[in-house]
Amino acid sequence: MKPWKLQHLRHATVKDAHYEVALVPIGACEPHSFHLPYGTDAYESELVSDRVCEEAQKLGASVIQLPTIPYGVQSNMLDIPLAINVYPTTFFALLKDIVDSLGCHGIRKLVLFNSHGGNDFLKPFIREMSGRSEMFICVMDWWKVGKDVYDQIFEKPDDHAGEMETSVMLALAPELVKLDEAADGAANPTRFEAINKGWVSISRPWKHLSASTGVGNPLAATREKGERYLAVIVPRLAQFVAELSKSDVREPHFPY
Repeated sequence: MKPWKLQHLRHATVKDAHYEVALVPIGACEPHSFHLPYGTDAYESELVSDRVCEEAQKLGASVIQLPTIPYGVQSNMLDIPLAINVYPTTFFALLKDIVDSLGCHGIRKLVLFNSHGGNDFLKPFIREMSGRSEMFICVMDWWKVGKDVYDQIFEKPDDHAGEMETSVMLALAPELVKLDEAADGAANPTRFEAINKGWVSISRPWKHLSASTGVGNPLAATREKGERYLAVIVPRLAQFVAELSKSDVREPHFPY
């Protein structure tokens, strides 16, 4: 039993407990090249946040991890078999209901622990809710947390199912990784220089972007690299959760 994990707890434990922070892992259901499973983002979100919650509790945090949301926004992958899309408007309604439920139970701090780049609607959700709820809501995109050490650990850049993500999955769930079936993660540029250089943003049509659905070469991935990256990001995120847990969101100038 993991004491931070609501799925593992019984009513006898929860009814007398007080939790300061609720954390919701959010993933996606989509292909991750030929060597990682469709549930990669959901696995990462839950398993990485497990480590974060465990470390945060050691630092004195009162945190409860809610069940993982296994779907994400895949509207640019609907022509790829069994990529399951949930539109942002639907997600907004689901998350609003979660916020309302937590508020009924006296929780005023919510962490959206995200593993999918296509879920970038989460920040607009925070903006919308900031005027409608007393809940403090924040987003953790865990894969971005170690950018400053990335080049010290990995050889190749990673966009989707590349070296970093594969290494992390080798650390978290190695039985699900088939590295001998991996493609090189080659991706096609668009015809527009402005898009290729990041000056203009689009929703990339994934079927035309990558033959394997991977973007980034995973062939140098190792479990050791994944553990090294996790050893950097988990303490950073756990420290934030612990600090948030101990903060009073009702202070006039919070979070400043």
